[in-house]
Amino acid sequence: MHTIARALTIAGSDSGGGAGIQADLKTFHQLGVYGMSAITAITAQNTLGVAGVYPLPTEAVARQMREVLRDLGADAAKTGMLFDADIIRAVAAEVRAASLQKLVVDPVMIAKGGAKLLLDEAIDALKTELLPLAEVVTPNLPEAECLTGMTIRTPDDMREGARAIHALGARNVLMKGGHLDGDTVVDILFDGRDFFELSHERIQTRHTHGTGCTFSAALTAELAKHTPLRAAVEKANRFIFAAIKTAPQLGGGHGPTNHWAVVD
Repeated sequence: MHTIARALTIAGSDSGGGAGIQADLKTFHQLGVYGMSAITAITAQNTLGVAGVYPLPTEAVARQMREVLRDLGADAAKTGMLFDADIIRAVAAEVRAASLQKLVVDPVMIAKGGAKLLLDEAIDALKTELLPLAEVVTPNLPEAECLTGMTIRTPDDMREGARAIHALGARNVLMKGGHLDGDTVVDILFDGRDFFELSHERIQTRHTHGTGCTFSAALTAELAKHTPLRAAVEKANRFIFAAIKTAPQLGGGHGPTNHWAVVD
């Protein structure tokens, strides 16, 4: 009988600590979940940008997942930076082998400074191998445009994009609206039938590094605790809002958010 929820992150390492594995584990811990990791790549980066990306061998990624899952298990898992098609296929195989049901896919593609974190040739593998295994996929609008081939400029476009991504096999799609203009940020959750909107005030700040990782980690943590999906999305939304609002103001570029943010 497990007394604590367990969550696994499968993602890249951010040497600056604001995104990737580091952000995920900090968020898991803050939300009362035991965090485990499978590192897909090592990045050399800080708040000013990504200086280097060094993917791990595919077998190293798969072996990390296999050893964690066969011993400790996981109540939920998330993916972040996967980098290439071979890693995506290996991750998908391990997810299927372990019968992981609560998988959050954060389709990390490009860093804020413009560095590619997913090779172009890996996009098809992401769509065909991983999205059909996802309980939730959490694209921002540039990522959604890449997955769908659509131009997304309005909330109606977001709904159409969500339908298109759902058709790729993901059970639920959370479209993040932070890239749209306006004083209010609107996110849209689609479960294949109904749309559910969440909105919050836009915070004017450059300290937004790792927001996608942190949000998806908070969502994964709540799903690991068996929080129902809508409530988990709402909690993750409150967490990232608080994390941005109380960012520690570190670095000379896009600084990290506050991973010890407190929400109810």
